[in-house]
Amino acid sequence: MLKYLFILFGLFVTTLIAQEDKKQPLALPVGSSLQISSLAAYELDSVAIYHKIDSIITNGIKNNAFPGAQIMVAKEGNIIFHKAYGYHTYDSVQPVALNDIYDLASVTKIMGPLPALMKLVDEGKLDLDTPFSSYWTPWKHKKDKRNITLREILAHQAGLEPYIVFLNETLKNNGRFKNRFLRSKPNKRFKNEVFEGIYVKNNFNKKMYRIINRSTVSAEKKYKYSGLTFLIFPELIAQLTGIPYEQYIEEEFYKPLGMKTFGFLPSTHNFSNKIVPTEMDTLFRHRLTQGWVHDENASLLGGISGNAGLFGTANDLAIMMQMFLQKGIYAGKRYISEKTMNEFIRVQYPQNDNRRGLGFDKPLIDNNLLPLEESYPAPEVSPESFGHSGFTGTFVWADPKNQLVYIFLSNRVYPTRANRNLYDLHIRSAVQQVFYKAFQKRL
Repeated sequence: MLKYLFILFGLFVTTLIAQEDKKQPLALPVGSSLQISSLAAYELDSVAIYHKIDSIITNGIKNNAFPGAQIMVAKEGNIIFHKAYGYHTYDSVQPVALNDIYDLASVTKIMGPLPALMKLVDEGKLDLDTPFSSYWTPWKHKKDKRNITLREILAHQAGLEPYIVFLNETLKNNGRFKNRFLRSKPNKRFKNEVFEGIYVKNNFNKKMYRIINRSTVSAEKKYKYSGLTFLIFPELIAQLTGIPYEQYIEEEFYKPLGMKTFGFLPSTHNFSNKIVPTEMDTLFRHRLTQGWVHDENASLLGGISGNAGLFGTANDLAIMMQMFLQKGIYAGKRYISEKTMNEFIRVQYPQNDNRRGLGFDKPLIDNNLLPLEESYPAPEVSPESFGHSGFTGTFVWADPKNQLVYIFLSNRVYPTRANRNLYDLHIRSAVQQVFYKAFQKRL
């Protein structure tokens, strides 16, 4: 009975908010910072939207797609929806809060190395069509890699291997650590903390680079997702800028953008925000992973990588996605040129049935003709839209044509990465579709 009273109270509050916010301003000047608004300010049926979203997410929690989730939507620079659902874990102890920090997994790729690479392209320090071996010199001696361009790499058109499990290099057959690579206590040669009480050899990154350099390349040039070079990009960025990768992106982007809790190694900071746990790791760490990067390859780089490792809140993500949507400008400051932004968010190899931009994911080819169950993301997104997903259950998307930013955060890997109902139930696309249909109905 109490549960239903809470639901009725929530609907009552939503209706009051809708009535109060109808007079709020709408579109903001180009390049503005995000503002708080409401569904009602856009003459949307807030009660119907909340009901539909609540139903989708409640069904997800019921079917163990995730123990909790968070959704944020911004229209024309106005945050019109931001709500948290469920709990950090299935024991229902810690409710999800709007300022919770999440392990972003592969969303790191477009939030960390990608803006840095775009800035370096703007500055003429990188060229998309110059062989990558001109910058990453070990590839000059690799016949199958010497002519691969940065454009091909970022569009996942280079034929590189999708993933290498570097963890296998550090474990014995019985699962115990190889002492030459991992230690339980730090010393001069083992300074990088992989996890609480686990330290990796300082130069293990060089071993990873050597393995990547020796990895095979497919002779066939077609779409094949690979995150390998995102393990290399931080070192390349440091070489080209003379500044450590994590310091460079913090000083050039996160701090001036006002991203309060965004970055690597959140457990080493004294944030008041709760950090959402990821997996109950039975392979490597043998305990709950929380506040430390879930991805094993990123963890072996000390938690600072280009493929994974970033943590942040929905607000922080929305800021960066709004900057991308506004073609490189935010709060009156330009971070990336419009020309470069337009190039990176453009489909690069449509003739090869490759939907990808440069680093950014894009909708499936002819996505608008597909039903929700076959589309990626929602069928209603524009071809100009772009974003990225993360293995832990995260998703960010920006649509310049419709001026929409969509953030979906969850820890679908809790308690195990075997949980796939987030995908099987098409939850992220279904939630996204609700907002597109609401705006279409208004027209």
